[in-house]
Amino acid sequence: MSVTSPTRKSVPSSNRVAREEGLALLAATVALMWIVQLINSLDSYKLDQDGLYPHNVDRIWGIFTTPFLHASWSHLIGNTIPFVFMGVLIALAGPGRFAAVTLIVIVLGGLGTWLISPAGVPVVGASGVVFGYATFLLTRGFFNHSVIEILAGVVVGAVFGSALLASLVPHGNVSWQGHLCGGIAGVIAAWVLSRDRSEGPSGPGAPGRALTR
Repeated sequence: MSVTSPTRKSVPSSNRVAREEGLALLAATVALMWIVQLINSLDSYKLDQDGLYPHNVDRIWGIFTTPFLHASWSHLIGNTIPFVFMGVLIALAGPGRFAAVTLIVIVLGGLGTWLISPAGVPVVGASGVVFGYATFLLTRGFFNHSVIEILAGVVVGAVFGSALLASLVPHGNVSWQGHLCGGIAGVIAAWVLSRDRSEGPSGPGAPGRALTR
């Protein structure tokens, strides 16, 4: 009985499809942010009331809405640029990896922000996720023992490092707590999703609002 084996071309083809699907998911995520912002701006930013309210158990679901809410168009644009830049580097690994990193950062970073931020001031903005993407890219190469990924992290640090560090300094209505917790969540995501853990031993496998700006 003859058995056919997959051709070598199937692997590059599947990789290309995964990259395209990852980028499509990134594009859909950014599009959703902009659609929500359009609706929010037309409604006098009333949707910002659905942001994250620290220490309020009844509003803890705001963890999932906060990254899609922004206090102004400039706030959204300021987050979109690094979100797309770093999101592309993650999405090239496929939609599953992009979704996993994003979910881990949103949940863990959001929980941390909910715990340590001052009560009574809603938090809105995607920069907690941006910080998570940045630290994921900065540390994944060390967990994966990959020179290429370490070099990609160096590029991210060179381009955005000073801006990210400056955003950790408490000032104005900016939620440095959201930035810090998002960054910690990104490191956790890099560790959880590292190859050594995923493959296993047996083979591959506005005023009054705090802005995470």
